[in-house]
Order: sequence, then structure tokens, then C-alpha cells
Amino acid sequence: MLSLFNPWVILGVVLAILGSFGGGYYKGEHDEDTRQQIEIARLNQQARETEQRMGEVAQTYAHTLRKANDVAKAKETKLRTDIASGERKLFVPVKAECAVSATADSPASSGNTETRAELDAGTAQALVDLTSRGDTAIRSLNACIDQYNQMRTMK
Repeated sequence: MLSLFNPWVILGVVLAILGSFGGGYYKGEHDEDTRQQIEIARLNQQARETEQRMGEVAQTYAHTLRKANDVAKAKETKLRTDIASGERKLFVPVKAECAVSATADSPASSGNTETRAELDAGTAQALVDLTSRGDTAIRSLNACIDQYNQMRTMK
């Protein structure tokens, strides 16, 4: 019995217990670190895949927007050419103060009593330019909204 209460035996038991806890703590910390590194690698891979899909979506919308802008530019060019050649004329309604006599071939003789004024070519071109810039901005905004909504749902 005397050897059980020997201070060296007690010290040996205490050191063995502390060593066991220390080793277990180190192993647990090492295992947790390894688990976290694996999780980080998995999440990084997932983020790269999502980023790649988002890049593809952005390229698709950019390509679609370029095509839409090209079609609109062709229509605008045709409209500008038609205005410059006089083939197409732009009119605005005006308020008439006095009555205008209608001839047999005028629109008033067919029941249309609207009074209109023709825009000069410079004003018509400026109006086409203004509407063209507005349409381009709207197409860009709509493409941006569509792209945002699609990317927002990606995970």
C-alpha cells in the first residue's frame, strides 16, 4: 500500500493523464484543422463553378445585347437615310387657329380633321438621335435587370 501513495507514482499517474489529454487535444485540433481545410477547398471549388456559370451568363447577355443593338442600329440607319432622302417625313400635330379649306385629295376631305406640321430634316434627325439614345439605354437597362435576376438565383 505504501507504494501506491508514493509521490513518484502519483506524479507518474498525473503526468500520464495530462499527457493523454494533451495528446487527445492535439489530435482533435489537428483533425478539426484538416476538416476545415477540406470544407474550405469544397466551398472554393463551388464558388469557382458559380463564378464560371455567371461569366457564361454575362457573356450570353452581352452577346444578345450586341445583336439587339446591331438590329436597332440598322433600323436607325435606314430611318435616317429615308428622312435625308425625303422618302419618310415626320409630322407633329398642331393646334390650328383658323379653319383650312379642304381639297378633294387632302386628308380633311376623307374625314381626318387633324392639322399636322412637317418637321424639317435637321429636327427629324435630332429626334431620331434622341430616341435612339433612349432606346439604347433602355435595352442596356433591361439586359442588366434580366442578367441580375438570373444571377441572383444562381447558387
